[in-house]
Amino acid sequence: MTAETSTAAPAPTPVFNAGQAAPKPSAMPPHPLLTAPVAQTLIKLAAPNLLGMAATTAVSIAETAYVGRLGPEPLAASALVLPFIMLMGMMSAGAMGGGISSAVSRALGAGDQARAEQLARHGVVIGLGMGLGFTIILTLSAGALFHLLGGRGETLRLAVSYGGIVFLSAVFIWLSNMFASVLRGSGDMIRPSAAMLGMATLQVVLGGALCFGWGPAPRLGIIGVGLGQAMAVILGATTMFLMLRSKGARVRLTLSGPFRREYFDDILRVGGPAMLSPIQTVATILVLTAIAARFGVETLAGYGIGSRLEFLLVPIAFSVGVASLPMVGLAIGAGDVARARRVAWTAGGLAAAGLGSLGILLSLFPSLWVSIFTSDPGVRDAAALYLRFAGPAFVFFGLSLALYFSAQGAGKIGGPLLAGTLRLVVVALGGWALIAMSAPSWALFGLVAIGMVIMGTVTAAFIWFTPWGPIKTGSG
Repeated sequence: MTAETSTAAPAPTPVFNAGQAAPKPSAMPPHPLLTAPVAQTLIKLAAPNLLGMAATTAVSIAETAYVGRLGPEPLAASALVLPFIMLMGMMSAGAMGGGISSAVSRALGAGDQARAEQLARHGVVIGLGMGLGFTIILTLSAGALFHLLGGRGETLRLAVSYGGIVFLSAVFIWLSNMFASVLRGSGDMIRPSAAMLGMATLQVVLGGALCFGWGPAPRLGIIGVGLGQAMAVILGATTMFLMLRSKGARVRLTLSGPFRREYFDDILRVGGPAMLSPIQTVATILVLTAIAARFGVETLAGYGIGSRLEFLLVPIAFSVGVASLPMVGLAIGAGDVARARRVAWTAGGLAAAGLGSLGILLSLFPSLWVSIFTSDPGVRDAAALYLRFAGPAFVFFGLSLALYFSAQGAGKIGGPLLAGTLRLVVVALGGWALIAMSAPSWALFGLVAIGMVIMGTVTAAFIWFTPWGPIKTGSG
């Protein structure tokens, strides 16, 4: 057992950053998340997050259905744009957003309301800069990127038009996730989830209306789907901005005051490295897809069906992990490392149990999932084989995802990132070896399972052995 978990002070002592004056005892009451029961509170906080994530998943399904009705070329065009939308969402919500939530929650745990509000303002500036960067880079390079991915002719033209609208709204995608991260960092999970639900509903309605010309709306095809997304995210960002400007906000967003390097550093030392995680995820999927293609069409299709389940299970682990982040950050800020670790392991256990139960169920009865997508005997057999090998390993997948967010709350993200890198390396080298040996397809699916086990085990080991404590920052 680590030293942090074996000893804990009877009452947590607030920890303050170097050069920072301690706030007056009456300046801010203790945050309720510092004393609430751990497991019950995690479940309570995760529930609205799960609802918001489910709404986001529903939007993806609805938009795919819309575009699919337009024909193969618009569908192919949307497939070219989708990876960049996913990457932008993962980077802004899970990576940099986690850095903001971590910094804000640690400041609140230390009883420093003024610092939390300054961190919120600096985080929004980071989001604004990242959003503008995405807009400029992706807009200027869209044609070349989509061509590199295989876009040609009408498909390429539609991808550039559709992507152009989405990329122009990148600033609002980033800002909406920054605002949501500040709210979550303060322990407010309900309002950002409600905003996400409203955004999702509006996006489905506007996207369908502008795509097919419902009612008085013009029929714009795939361009209408992009406009629907842009309008929804602009309204969502505006709504959460007003939430943070309201008098009832636990962390109120201020618009004036000087900028200090120390606040940027506090966010970026967690959010910056965390940006590697989405890249690792996308790279692992691309590598596995390329390897699966070498085993034949049926194996590739079976892997595609199985890996789709991973994406649908992520919201469960994400919801629990995001709920743990402010609880860990508040406890670290208050000096209660033992509670922070208890929150992390409880969140990891809940996510592992949820994903593991579903994975084992589908490994025993794969037709429950596979029959939704195909009736081809060869593809069904390949997908069922994938689930039999990878399904039980989902317990490690859920554990690693939840602990990743807890590590963000503690400001100790290096271990989970190294675990993700190790998974990518094992999958790439192992896949190359399997191809060289002309191994059967079940060996590939076994490799997928091994990658999940390695990532979960190594992440847990890093959490166990890495010392947790306050992050020291200078005065800048």
